[in-house]
Amino acid sequence: MNNINEPKWLDNAVFYEIYPQSFNDTNADGIGDINGITEKLDYIKDLGCNAIWINPCFKSPFGDAGYDVEDYYMVAPRYGTNEDLANLFKEAHKRDMHILLDLVPGHTSVQHEWFKQSMKAEKNEFTDRYVWTDSIWEEPQGMGCIRGISDRDGSCAVNFFSHQPALNYGYYKPERPWQQSMDDEGPKATLEAMKDVMRFWLQMGADGFRVDMAGSLVKNDEDGKGTIKLWQNVREFLDKEFSNAAMVSEWGEPDKSLQGGFHMDFLLHFGPSHYNDLFRCEEPFFSSRGKGDVSAFVEKYLENYEKSEKKGLMCIPSGNHDMGRLSQEVKGDELKVAFAFLLSMPGAPFIYYGDEIGMKYVEGLTSVEGGYGRTGSRTPMQWDDSLNAGFSNAKKEMLYIAQDSDENRPTVKNQAADENSLYNEIKKLIKIRKEHTALLSKGEIEFVAAKKDTYPLAYVRSSEDEKILVVITLVERTIEVKRVNLLTGYHPIFLFLLHNEQTPFRGPPDAGVPRIISVFWPSHQAASLSLSFCCSRHSFSRRRFSRSR
Repeated sequence: MNNINEPKWLDNAVFYEIYPQSFNDTNADGIGDINGITEKLDYIKDLGCNAIWINPCFKSPFGDAGYDVEDYYMVAPRYGTNEDLANLFKEAHKRDMHILLDLVPGHTSVQHEWFKQSMKAEKNEFTDRYVWTDSIWEEPQGMGCIRGISDRDGSCAVNFFSHQPALNYGYYKPERPWQQSMDDEGPKATLEAMKDVMRFWLQMGADGFRVDMAGSLVKNDEDGKGTIKLWQNVREFLDKEFSNAAMVSEWGEPDKSLQGGFHMDFLLHFGPSHYNDLFRCEEPFFSSRGKGDVSAFVEKYLENYEKSEKKGLMCIPSGNHDMGRLSQEVKGDELKVAFAFLLSMPGAPFIYYGDEIGMKYVEGLTSVEGGYGRTGSRTPMQWDDSLNAGFSNAKKEMLYIAQDSDENRPTVKNQAADENSLYNEIKKLIKIRKEHTALLSKGEIEFVAAKKDTYPLAYVRSSEDEKILVVITLVERTIEVKRVNLLTGYHPIFLFLLHNEQTPFRGPPDAGVPRIISVFWPSHQAASLSLSFCCSRHSFSRRRFSRSR
């Protein structure tokens, strides 16, 4: 693995993902804006998040919610101006907060000037900016294409929607005459153009990028060797000019993203990660029905963890703009236990806007700007009980996406006033995370209980100066975790339990849920610990912790 510069602030980063269209509207047009984010910086900071990922905010025809960029150098007018974004960077930095922009390097919109020039029959500097075949009758293998819309003879590959032409970074193994190698002038020019885009926003004050489809830029690259080489080139550029720029990849293979020079990688909700086993399946692990299975997730997680040299690269999001809300399958106090897991795992946690109050996926919405089944996860933020839940002063029919119409919908205002709310529990959990080095991004992890079709999930997080045992369960049964070796010093042990009518749990009168029990053993008594946790109808006491010498 390559040694890369790592921004120190990433060590304790807790991210808040903002879908800008739906967060906060300050000009009453029914669409969220940059100034709306700036206005809510104090809210985000008070929650405990010290970093923000903003979904694409560049000029776009919005055929795919901004992931079809028309101009990489211009903030979309619906959101404001470049000056507004520069001010957001400035105000965030005043609060010791950091901003990642969403970089979309794999494709543009058909409205981008690069593509308009690339379509021309006569050769120009943009002719090879995109992946074109030599004949309109030939399709690029394994990809959709655009054809018949210009005088140029050829078909242009697309990455996803038909209006997203694929930028040309070359083929790792060219097989057809029209397939250029990574070292050809066209692919090299594309990469340099993307560096210029990054340079522009980093100079303006951005702290780095979350990179869309980072692992798929080079084509015919099954093992990722070409794409790793490409990102190593970018890393060399960043180390020279912007050594503190943070890079987080949508790749899902941290061993490869680390080699490419990324600092962190997302655990994706598609592919072999088993992420959906936790939250989004018929029987998720974080359901009090107790029928979930965490073993496949842990197995795959450990595989990636070992490959990435235990560097804590894998970020586990509560959700994002591409998947259903966390609250679809995980309900009520189950959400608190889910967040206890999310906020005690390695890597930087990512909280999708509204998940901190348990916003719902809104069923039955008509697709908006390429959202389709994702539209229900992109509804306006619910701030209070005023007009449009405080999101906008626009007329209801002007809203970018229809709001959750449930009169009992959660809001920031009512959750902040309830000390037992999900919102306040997340604040507590973030605070706990930041107070313990073992729980930060780079703290190591060892799973001590993660058997198939069995509860609990238990793991030890460790740093140079402490070890923390985390036990998570949602069902009524005896939990045994034996011989956990601890470091000298004082060692907190956190126990996260679900309390509901089916599995009552009695503790101190002021106890909240999930339960967080801190047990400290003096250094002269610390050796190994044989633990027996009981989550049952009996009262809980420290006598259930038995210390073996």
